Amino acid sequence: MSNKITFIGAGNMASAIFGGLISSGYSPSLITATSPVQAELDCVRQRFGIHTSSNNLSAAADADIIVLAVKPQIMQQVCEPLAAVLQQRSERPLIISIAAGAQVTTLDHWLGGGHAIVRTMPNTPALVGAGATGMFASAEVSVAQRAAAEQLLGAVGIVEWVSDEALINAVTAISGSGPAYFFLFLTAMTDAGVNLGLPRDTARRLALQTGLGAAQMALASEHSTEQLMRNVMSPKGTTERAIATFEDKQLRQIVQDAMDACAQRAEEMQSEFDC
Repeated sequence: MSNKITFIGAGNMASAIFGGLISSGYSPSLITATSPVQAELDCVRQRFGIHTSSNNLSAAADADIIVLAVKPQIMQQVCEPLAAVLQQRSERPLIISIAAGAQVTTLDHWLGGGHAIVRTMPNTPALVGAGATGMFASAEVSVAQRAAAEQLLGAVGIVEWVSDEALINAVTAISGSGPAYFFLFLTAMTDAGVNLGLPRDTARRLALQTGLGAAQMALASEHSTEQLMRNVMSPKGTTERAIATFEDKQLRQIVQDAMDACAQRAEEMQSEFDC
């Protein structure tokens, strides 16, 4: 891919993505990032060697791909001024949104209509190259544009496409918000270790490494996570006793309820942006 890419926004997630692209061999000369904050622009220019601008309109004028990487609350005020510039172009760029909330039809409306748009839901582990991103493409997105979008988000982790935009809310519930669930569980494990007598630093390191090891083991294994759990359990052993406690406390239902609540809130936020 040798497309000219403009990131509207130069914050942490945008930096993670263009940093991942550059690490994979993409030329910094093809990347531009915009921001109203000069210190932010100076930082990414010095760190990554990309072009920077405080003018969204000029930066978007000749881009092949425009990545909307601003907070959802200001998405409309960022998109609407871009409409006039984009509507004048004979070849429309691919629009990629990494912001939560705004649906494809809403973004297209704000941008003047007729755009190829990929809506994504990345997560914060993208900041360390271990992200999980759900993606939905509008009907206008070509095969080549899908491949470009996949390469772009794939630079910071795995990519999974969904065929129905409504499923982005499910992606939000499992991977978008998911890192916080694991942080909560790891915190609880650490606290429990301290209550059992371990120094906090020791409990924390053991909990974090155990979480990392379990995830790596599951990714490398041909077995289901259920089977891997059973492999750790010996009859009448310590793990069996712990798992039985989780099951008695209905951990699975707690997780389901939490993810239902997350998806419902994502749907509510989406409706707040609808035109």
